Amino acid sequence: MIICVINNKGGTAKTTTSVSLAGAMAQSGLQTLLVDLDAQASASLSLGEATGALSPSSADILFSGMPVAEAARRTQVAGLDLVTGGMDLANADLVLGGIAGREKRLAQALRPARADYDFIILDCPPALSLLPVNALVAADGCIVCVSPDYLAYEGLMALLRAVEHIRDGIGARVALLGIVLTMVNPGLKVTRQISDDVRRRYGDLVFATEIRRDVKLAEAPGSGLTIFEHAPASKGATAYRALCDEVLARCRPGDVAAESY
Repeated sequence: MIICVINNKGGTAKTTTSVSLAGAMAQSGLQTLLVDLDAQASASLSLGEATGALSPSSADILFSGMPVAEAARRTQVAGLDLVTGGMDLANADLVLGGIAGREKRLAQALRPARADYDFIILDCPPALSLLPVNALVAADGCIVCVSPDYLAYEGLMALLRAVEHIRDGIGARVALLGIVLTMVNPGLKVTRQISDDVRRRYGDLVFATEIRRDVKLAEAPGSGLTIFEHAPASKGATAYRALCDEVLARCRPGDVAAESY
């Protein structure tokens, strides 16, 4: 199954969620591929890749037709492979803009890789440009990260409308697996108010697990490891294990997967 992690707003722990979810799946014995679609390559750097050693990357898959099997590399985490991001993705809209079927390039590239992995996680840049559109077309399901602050909440409603428009306009089959509340500070009144508003509005679409602020989550990228290797007993590791369990449950037939937002 292919899952994209999206938000058109930065600072919502989207990359942390992509890396941690992929790591948790690998720890569960699932062969997992993380595809970094961001020019900043934050997911790649978080897994210990050097800035000067990001090639081949997802740009080679999208622009040059390189097979995923050639671009993927093993990480330090058993069962977790990575296709790096990098600055070559910065001009993706220009490169793909004149190509027929440009929104399907990633789906076509990932099709052969489905046989090699149980899950493919797509970490999208904070935008609704051609790269996230490609991810939505390629994915079976998407996860939206939202931090409990006013601007992020307002942005969530606009984002879900935009995703539905993209899905209907292109004919993509992607379903909303769920909304995850991230960077939660339960001691703040505004956090609780907005979290409650999100849950009232979207009900069961919101994952029960909340990702609270944890210094260990902030430290993990510097170690080049996921939170599970860096600080396995931390609150962040516990939360992301629980989120992974919820995601896997929603991927089973008969469980929650939204068809409208």
